[in-house]
Amino acid sequence: MKKLIGRLLILQFIWITSCQKDFLEKGPEEDITIEEAFLQRKYAEAFLTDIYAGIPNEIYFTDMADINPFVIASDELTVPWPEKFSKLMNRGSWNSYNVAGQIWKNMYEGIRKANIFLKHIEKTPLDATFTENDKRRWIGEAVFLRAFYHFMLMRIYGPVPIMDYDVKLDDDFSQIKRKPLDECVTFVVKECDAAIDLLPMKVIDSRQLGRPTAAAALALKARVLLYHASPLWNGNPDYSNFADKDGTKLFSATHDSERWKIAAEANKQCIALSEAAGYGLFRAASNNPVDNYQQLFIERNNREVLFARNSGLDGWMEKCAFPGSLGGWNGWNPTQVHIDSYEMASGAIPIIGYQANGTPIINAASEYIETGYAQEDEPNGKWLKGVRNMYVNRDPRFYATINFNGALFLNKKLEFWQTGADGRGNAGRDYNTTGYLLKKFMDPTVSITQGRFSLKTWIFFRLGEFYLNYAEALNEAEGPVTDVYMYINKIRDRAGMPALPDGLNKEQMRARIRNERRIELAFETHRYFDCHRWKIAHLTDKGPFYGMNVSAGTHLQDEVFYKRTLTETRVFQNPTHYLFPIPQSEIDKNPSFVQNPGW
Repeated sequence: MKKLIGRLLILQFIWITSCQKDFLEKGPEEDITIEEAFLQRKYAEAFLTDIYAGIPNEIYFTDMADINPFVIASDELTVPWPEKFSKLMNRGSWNSYNVAGQIWKNMYEGIRKANIFLKHIEKTPLDATFTENDKRRWIGEAVFLRAFYHFMLMRIYGPVPIMDYDVKLDDDFSQIKRKPLDECVTFVVKECDAAIDLLPMKVIDSRQLGRPTAAAALALKARVLLYHASPLWNGNPDYSNFADKDGTKLFSATHDSERWKIAAEANKQCIALSEAAGYGLFRAASNNPVDNYQQLFIERNNREVLFARNSGLDGWMEKCAFPGSLGGWNGWNPTQVHIDSYEMASGAIPIIGYQANGTPIINAASEYIETGYAQEDEPNGKWLKGVRNMYVNRDPRFYATINFNGALFLNKKLEFWQTGADGRGNAGRDYNTTGYLLKKFMDPTVSITQGRFSLKTWIFFRLGEFYLNYAEALNEAEGPVTDVYMYINKIRDRAGMPALPDGLNKEQMRARIRNERRIELAFETHRYFDCHRWKIAHLTDKGPFYGMNVSAGTHLQDEVFYKRTLTETRVFQNPTHYLFPIPQSEIDKNPSFVQNPGW
């Protein structure tokens, strides 16, 4: 053995010394400074492209350094994997030491790259292949991304340091402090206004898909102003005494109702200018309500998309959400409370509350039936004969979003009961915990068993969101006026749902808007942030959660499977959990940072 090791060391030494000359001979590109790099278009463009690396790939609900724990941390979804960070959030077991810090790290890395780019891009000379319009667009992209990354931080941390300059290694980092939230909002809005003036409204060259446009900047501005008007950020008494170490208050203690009007105007502007540029609500060629909704998330870069991340060839979603019999992990499980939130096809609300043991309080006028089974197939395939009546005659978006027991999926009838092909008895650690699987986003052309996957995008901004944003802000500002009804009903019409009833008051309309967002924007990360900004997360994200009895049943119509069963009990500390803690490692690096309240 010693002789063998000796021979290997000699061979390694010979290889290193023979190649040493090559290692020491640097190429002409290895010694250029940052200033010199920007004197060439190709290097400047490469630097711009690298800024995009920070855009979070939010199709990963459980992995990729936990950049999107929000879907599972909301009341929409659960998974069978207890070690995931989102499950720590569910159990209330997270803190400043174990909190996922990748968002803080990635966003500020992206911001620093943008600052360096913006400082040096004026050095890049113009020529026939790089015009003044090209330079303006590049600057607009960097300005937008800097604003976008700041907002990604603000939505979980609240007040954050505003970094709009190139930091040097010899800078006094103790001078970097969290800015009051109102200043953060003003900064993002100004950045968006600057980007709007620099960017085109639409991408014309398909090679530029994924790059921001003025429509994306309008969308970011509109969303941040909606958040600014909402209770979490608008005169929140829980943060009235939250200040930095110099005594500067980080939240305004005064509620400003005018913010709703400002938010309504920004969202209406986003809609008007986007539609004038050719954006619109997506509809499938069939105009079938289920297809309209399902295909919206499969047909990449369709006319509704204002900004999305290109995620490449990826099968992660299908692996997490396909049933075991199709090679999936059974893992993305919608909660029963989310299932219950879908209206009947008539527009009636089926479940209006719960008893202490989780038994639903059924709206008798809705014609919702919890028991019994369908007597025939639905003509368009929404449900098959024999499925539980609780899944019959629901909002068409239910059938585009949820896979339920007995549903037809990829020409296969799903079997979620204990002994079924997709049941817990035929799964190990990767089992379906609620009796439901996520169908939304799933590409039916994918085959896990054959290794065939598809190109993916994650949509950050789509026009439908801003219809709902506008309706919400306008209702809060003026009550249920004509435009509130009109924009909500446009969303409902696309989904094949009847218009909202006339005569709703402001509070009733607020409830309907919130449920419409819950359904239309389901699993797109909105629910977590909506419940937080409305300050209802201590109600929605806490307490017992239910599903079907996945540990029982031997056939589709086995009654024991359909018993609502406790799946978990979640913890939400009010008000601590309304904001993420700043990672303790960042607090330790900079003593000027103050931690969020309660952490």
